Formats: sequence, C-alpha cells, structure tokens
Amino acid sequence: MSENIWAPELHKLDGKWYVYYAGGEKEDIWNIRPYVLECADEDPMTGTWRELGKMQCADEDEFSFRAFSLDATVFEDHGKRYYVWAEKVGVGRQISNLYIAEMETPNKLKTVQVLLTTPDYDWERVGFWVNEGPAVIKRDGKIFLTYSASETGAPYCMGMLTADSGADLLDPLSWKKERYPVLASDPSIEVYGPGHNSFTVDEDGNDILVYHARTASVIVGEPLYNANRHTMLMKVRWENGRPIFDYKN
Repeated sequence: MSENIWAPELHKLDGKWYVYYAGGEKEDIWNIRPYVLECADEDPMTGTWRELGKMQCADEDEFSFRAFSLDATVFEDHGKRYYVWAEKVGVGRQISNLYIAEMETPNKLKTVQVLLTTPDYDWERVGFWVNEGPAVIKRDGKIFLTYSASETGAPYCMGMLTADSGADLLDPLSWKKERYPVLASDPSIEVYGPGHNSFTVDEDGNDILVYHARTASVIVGEPLYNANRHTMLMKVRWENGRPIFDYKN
C-alpha cells in the first residue's frame, strides 16, 4: 500500500465488522483499487482486524475494477446487499462514474457492474467530470443516494439519486437523478465545496449529514492536493418524505 489510503467506511454485516477503503500501489500511488478489512470481534476498537485483499468481482470478471476505483459504500434493500463505487473510464482526460452491483458476500460481488450515473450536467463537470463519494439514507420506502461532483475546490457539491425500495436497483431507470445540486457552496457563511458525505444519527435519533468542506473560496494550484478540508455536521430536515440539506438546520 502507498500513502494514498482513501475513503474508509465502517459497516457491520452478518455479525462482523468491515472497513471498505481504497488504496494505491507503492510503486504506482494512483493505481487505486477497493480493499476490505474484516473484524469478527464484537468491539471493532479492540478486536483483531485482518485484510481480505481487494474487493472480488463476480466470477472473477475482470470488467470490474480495471481502472482507478474508490469511494465504495454498502447498503441493503429487501434482503439484497448492494455495493456502489466510483470508477474512472476513458483515455486521456478520464470521467469518474458511479457503478452499482449486487453483493454475494461482504467482499465479493454477485453481479457485473451497472452504470448508475455519469456527469451529465454542467455542475458535475467543473475542472473534472466527476461523480464520486456515494452515500445512502432510506426513509418511508424511498432510497436516497447522495454523491459528489466536480473538482474538489469551491465547485465541489452534492447531487442525489432516488429509487423506490423494492425496485430493481440494478436498472438505472429505477433511479431518478436531481437536475441541480442538493448542497453547494454558500459564500454567505464561508462554506465552500461541500461533499463526500456520509450519514449517521445523533443521541436523539436525528439524521445527521457528515461532510467535508472548505472555508476558503480560492485555492492556489490543484485543489486535490490542498488538505484544507474540514469535517462538518448538518442535521437533515425531512420535507414531503425527502431529505433537505440546509446549512441553517
């Protein structure tokens, strides 16, 4: 592994703990692929972890993870477990898309990957053409999948897809994509480039959006190499069955 260890997520599946993360090769730090760690003990903080290696493709299908792949998340619906991740395609100036597959085990896919979303809109194409950082929250029979778009400076923002619970989630037509970002920079409070979120709950059971953002609008050089991104929290407001992401919450 190289210094590029990115985007860890902790999940409890089948009574065990798993960390999904991305890592590069020591000889090629940008040759990033998805990996899995497992802990069979009850307490993940004190238990023993073992590395399971790369996430395995369905029937060793080499179509998956042939290129730069990262930002994996896992969710369940109607007894099926799904894996969603970002992967770059193309030559030259590559495009980062989101893909989905059903899982067979916590570290192996059951199906081939399906293209879920690609950068369609102008706000997803600033600097780079990017869809990445998926996260899922569910409520009242709906599945909401947020993701991040564009370069990681001030243009970075969050989009969202919505599907019905129980639908064929491997069919892209089951998902509706929002035309505009659901969370973007707000100069009035000096928050710029919000993105790559996850969801949790607070002590009172309120849904909480965890995301990173910047407090500076101007970055010298490539934003990806600027580490001035801060972890921030926001209470999710629900309106007509949909999550509302508002800095005033």
